[in-house]
Amino acid sequence: MNYIDPQILQEAQQMDVLTYLQRNNPENLVRLSNNYYYTRDHDSLKISNGKWYWFSRGIGGVSALDYLMKVQDYSFIRAVEAIIGRKIDRPSYFNASKPAKPRKLLLPDVEKNPVQVTDYLKRRGIHPFVINYCLEHALLFETNNHHNAMFVGYDAKGIARYAALRSINSGYKGEVTGSNKHFSFSMSENSDAEHVHLFESAIDAMSYASLAVLEGSDWKQDTLLSLAGVFQVKRANVVPVALQQYLEDHPQVKVLHLHLDNDEVGRGATAGIMKGLSDKYQVLDEPPKKGCKDMNDELMLHINTRKKEEYER
Repeated sequence: MNYIDPQILQEAQQMDVLTYLQRNNPENLVRLSNNYYYTRDHDSLKISNGKWYWFSRGIGGVSALDYLMKVQDYSFIRAVEAIIGRKIDRPSYFNASKPAKPRKLLLPDVEKNPVQVTDYLKRRGIHPFVINYCLEHALLFETNNHHNAMFVGYDAKGIARYAALRSINSGYKGEVTGSNKHFSFSMSENSDAEHVHLFESAIDAMSYASLAVLEGSDWKQDTLLSLAGVFQVKRANVVPVALQQYLEDHPQVKVLHLHLDNDEVGRGATAGIMKGLSDKYQVLDEPPKKGCKDMNDELMLHINTRKKEEYER
């Protein structure tokens, strides 16, 4: 029996697919007209007036719940969790049910020599040491087809379960088919780390590590975790599923450092995490410096300021 609190279920059922995609994966939406869209992942899937229809498959629906279950092949529980942005507290008798079979992550072919992605990340200010670290630990790849940067996340057993895509030539962002947001991109060499630093994206995590390298500090003893994007919801204590999963797998964690974006969504997500976890962890709000939208902006500001100081000497 899939019991869900009626209030949570109502919240999930009221989310339409366009709002869900605009909040969670806006780069996957392509506008054809004022209120007519299709998705980059499935160009025959059209969205109009709150409804969606996948013409190549002959299926459609209205809600985001329909979309996640019929198109993304999510289970009912996982679809609700994706919409509300956190795991659902379930009665203990759920432990007796057969666990859902994990979706297969369909990783694309990758380049043996990721020159284009390496150059792109260097232009974003990412330190070569950090880039090489991610390449050597199979966290970063360059896809063979579109030469996208691909950031991979693993579960506690070291199995790849998530992969985010980032175009090096446009604003496109997406996820590989079969990705599970519970197991997002993370960086650490200390499996017993008590401090976890949280970011909205893999590039923000790499930017933080790059700042640490430039400042001569060791970032590898803590964990740097991407939340695979965040969105602001009406509930006051929403905790992203990637963080929920990490904390379940790493009970030794004591301190959370929040480095989310300086915008309405980032601040809303920060408030949700602080209200949801402050009774169990020390939660520190450490956003990017004033005037910087995200950690990559802060990194580029640091680099440009240093260059200007060196030029003026």
